[in-house]
Amino acid sequence: MSNLVTIFGGSGFVGRYITRRMAKAGWRVRVAVRNPDESLFVKPYGVVGQVEPVFCNIRDDDSVAAVMGGADVVINCVGVLDEVGKNTFNAVQAEGAERIARVAAAHGVARMVHISAIGADAEADSEYARTKAKGEADVLAHMPDAMILRPSIIFGQEDQFFNRFASMSRFGPVLPVAGAETRFQPVYVDDVAAAAEMGAMGDAAGIFELGGPEVDTFRGLMHRMLDVVQRRRLVLNMPFWIARIVASVGAVVQFLSIGIVKAPLTADQLKNLAVDNVVSEGARGLSDLGIQPTAMGAVLPDYLWRFRPSGQYAAIKDSAKNLRKT
Repeated sequence: MSNLVTIFGGSGFVGRYITRRMAKAGWRVRVAVRNPDESLFVKPYGVVGQVEPVFCNIRDDDSVAAVMGGADVVINCVGVLDEVGKNTFNAVQAEGAERIARVAAAHGVARMVHISAIGADAEADSEYARTKAKGEADVLAHMPDAMILRPSIIFGQEDQFFNRFASMSRFGPVLPVAGAETRFQPVYVDDVAAAAEMGAMGDAAGIFELGGPEVDTFRGLMHRMLDVVQRRRLVLNMPFWIARIVASVGAVVQFLSIGIVKAPLTADQLKNLAVDNVVSEGARGLSDLGIQPTAMGAVLPDYLWRFRPSGQYAAIKDSAKNLRKT
């Protein structure tokens, strides 16, 4: 083996953690991305020449094949939370996943790891969830020994969940959410990366649902975040009928602005928010891989401090309150 891994989306939120782990384990890493020039930050994850960003369009067979040559393992981290232009749910999460697996099989790639999501279901109302399920099925059709990882909401320094709502908490006394009572089981990004590394090494295969040690409602997660950023806000649940109006207006604004203004919420995301996002009973998870899941409280303060009213000086101000006047 040449110990070469191709990681599709290897500079993204989850991908960069997997890239770092594979480089540290001594692998040569080919990071297949749409914009290599914007992914140069991954190069220092290894020694000179060990980690290399390369261009790839997963909607094109030749482009995928070009970055597959010589690879022993492929890892697919590509996914979208909303559709933009040609990057639709079907094109990326179903057709793209199938193309990667099919080309990998044709090139004799030994192993494949595919990042999916909890809630992947061919019968789901959400197109996001349906295309995730279709991608899984197609991956296993071409690479039957692949590892499929289904994480719940992923948290970490670059996440688009806690960071987004912490930023929103700086403006006004109310923090509106849809699906406030929907349950989630947030999982730390490097725990997901550790699971992917095991699949890449050939230490595990099959489907694993990944969740952290804590299950909480959307409302509960917002209160946890607010405690960390030291802000008092009313977490207001938007009824789904109101949220659908907000999503419709947002879609129109996004269309008229040619995508410059992003819709804060989409109709498909609302369908996902109506369903609990937790590890299924009896599903294999992090414990089956020997990975101790990381608690939110051990990580959130490390990156959400910047949203506190006093930012990096919050701890100093708290300490100063305890000083006795002399």
